[in-house]
Amino acid sequence: MSLKVAITMATLMCTASVVAYVAKPSLRSVSTAPAIQLEAAIPRQFGGWREEAARVVQVVNPQTQALLDKLYSQTLTRTYVDARGYRVMLSLAYGDDQRGGLQAHKPEVCYPAQGFNLRGNALSQLSTPFGAVPVRRLDTQLGARLEPVTYWFAFGDQVVSGRFEQRLAELRLGLAGRVPHGLLFRVSSIDADTQGAYREQDRFVNDLLAAMAVQDRGRVIGLASSL
Repeated sequence: MSLKVAITMATLMCTASVVAYVAKPSLRSVSTAPAIQLEAAIPRQFGGWREEAARVVQVVNPQTQALLDKLYSQTLTRTYVDARGYRVMLSLAYGDDQRGGLQAHKPEVCYPAQGFNLRGNALSQLSTPFGAVPVRRLDTQLGARLEPVTYWFAFGDQVVSGRFEQRLAELRLGLAGRVPHGLLFRVSSIDADTQGAYREQDRFVNDLLAAMAVQDRGRVIGLASSL
């Protein structure tokens, strides 16, 4: 990264911090956008997938319930299986105030916190009929457990790919007097075929999005890209 680009990024981030302090937004972004209730928004059966309620496979989640309650206003964790027996673990966390210390806990942090080895970490695009979603692909391992992960973070009314985009979105919302909400969407599967797992996860996500109500889908993949 050149010195000029580094200075520009630092300036923008500092500006966002100053605006967040000076503007002191009092109107939450969720008050002017469709609300989402995760339990109702995510169907238990859709497109050949059904919830498998009695699975013993551990879904990675290192936070205590007290910390979850502080970070997020809603969480949802389920395991789904299709007719062939392929399983996908789904985890969503929604927070209606994602400023500062309440920013969503990223999987590349929580998986190593559980002892996983992070073998791969790359940005990608997940194609859907509603637009391409910027996602991050992780390749994790804990002993014999190989668990490819796909996730994204919808911040305010867009999906952000990193800290810099998130700060710019926070600046924009701060100038409008709005407190940013955020939704972390994560799918994973225990599969030694990493690329095959990503394809199955993409299929699962597309089936899920197609089965969701329009406004709920908009909240999950960024309002700006779907409404």
